[in-house]
Amino acid sequence: MKTEQIHNVIILDESGSMMSIKNQIISGFNETTQSIRNAQKNFPQQEHTVSVITFNGEAIKTLHLCDSVDQLKEIDANLYQPDDATPLFDAIGKAVAQLNSKIDTQVEHHVLVTILTDGEENDSREFTGKDIKKIIENLKEKNWTFTYIGTDHDVDAIALKLSITNTLIFEKNDEGIDKMFQKEQSARNKYYAKINRKEDTKGDFFDDSI
Repeated sequence: MKTEQIHNVIILDESGSMMSIKNQIISGFNETTQSIRNAQKNFPQQEHTVSVITFNGEAIKTLHLCDSVDQLKEIDANLYQPDDATPLFDAIGKAVAQLNSKIDTQVEHHVLVTILTDGEENDSREFTGKDIKKIIENLKEKNWTFTYIGTDHDVDAIALKLSITNTLIFEKNDEGIDKMFQKEQSARNKYYAKINRKEDTKGDFFDDSI
């Protein structure tokens, strides 16, 4: 019997500056989605869903919305094509609103939101940083965990402005990206295990000592 609802949300930057690491991001993203599939097998009492949103100045695309792991598809070079600007705030706002509208009536659930970007906001039209901060602060009181993974900008400063304390900075090269995805997947697995043990998930998501 499924006793724990866990919603995995991945908000992935598809702006032009990501082109230089396109292949590495595709590979790492697909490994991450495989770790979610594995978690479903390792913790059969957990029911995982996945939402995947990519964003750039041309469009904010919802590839998955609250889909089961069986429906989860890998991305490839045809699906993920970095270009244009970085509407980061709009992507976060829309992704969160879409999922929240679907799960708001659920009594028990956990939500893990992963934001991966290599640049600062520069193209949002619907949401401001203050809007996103308020939304995140409200949802953090409802078993939502937010992580911000980034490079090529002041990751900690931007995350703090959005009330996100779980941050991971990576170097924009093969080794740096490999290390980043390894650490993210390790932290993700520990998060799932904590939920399985009915432990608090509000600590430092990327703390290696946990």
